[in-house]
Amino acid sequence: MRQVVDLQKDKSFDALGVELLSISPDPLSAWQGEAAQLGITLPMLSDAGNRVASAYGVMQWAMPTGEPGHTFVLVDRAGTAVWIHDYGAMEHGGLMYVPPAELDLLIKQQLSKA
Repeated sequence: MRQVVDLQKDKSFDALGVELLSISPDPLSAWQGEAAQLGITLPMLSDAGNRVASAYGVMQWAMPTGEPGHTFVLVDRAGTAVWIHDYGAMEHGGLMYVPPAELDLLIKQQLSKA
């Protein structure tokens, strides 16, 4: 959850004007308490059955447990994925944390293409 906390606090990310959603296949009850303790205020959603993750192509990098990894998807107002980058898959380094400045730069680049 550190990733969510750090992005939520990042002024550069906030200046991008994108909305951050944290989506997990776990039920809300599994992490609502920890999210509240950490002061997370952004929308945290449960994607039981990975329907949203599958619709956006995230499951192509599923972990051996069948869960989505650490994937970022930039979706435009029409609901189309305009950028997707997975960090959690072993072929991409298996990262479960990405420095906000790195994400800020990548998203800014994508937004400038729109």
